[in-house]
Amino acid sequence: MVAETPRGYLRAGVLVPLIATPGSVELLFTKRTEHVETHKGQISFPGGVVEDGDRDIVHTALREAEEELGVERADVEPLGLLEDLTTPTGFVITPVLGLFSRTPHLRPNPAEVAEVFTVPLDFFADPASAEREFKRVNGRQRELWKYQYGEHLIWGATAMIIRSLLRELEAGYNASANSAGTNFSPTL
Repeated sequence: MVAETPRGYLRAGVLVPLIATPGSVELLFTKRTEHVETHKGQISFPGGVVEDGDRDIVHTALREAEEELGVERADVEPLGLLEDLTTPTGFVITPVLGLFSRTPHLRPNPAEVAEVFTVPLDFFADPASAEREFKRVNGRQRELWKYQYGEHLIWGATAMIIRSLLRELEAGYNASANSAGTNFSPTL
């Protein structure tokens, strides 16, 4: 269930696209163009602000993925929602976890998407991949995360959504782990 949007914030939905490949699960990312209104050149998940015609937040995320990447909504299996994320830039983002059972055929919108790439989920699960810092933003101390994957710096809301996904996967793993104690390895 999506909570009420605080006054002065915009509600947005993003698709957190998981792609199941033989022996791996990958996250799909976009690099925004320098022509979009906000977050120019940043690494993100496909998504955007809720529009009047959207039935719900899942519809928003799937509509935006279709607009940005040309993916068919029917090719994505929505798995659920991650916790809302309120950003200092005035958005309340609801991440919608979605699964592609095969690599989707993409037709990126060149006005919005400069690049599309995938990163193995195992990369994010490795604690050595993450960099954490604390900064004062708008008068509040905030925890910030970053991941450097090749030439791509993944940070901000996108990194926080990844952290939320990892917490959910780890909680599910820990709930089902046996007493022998094995290492966390996200698989679907």
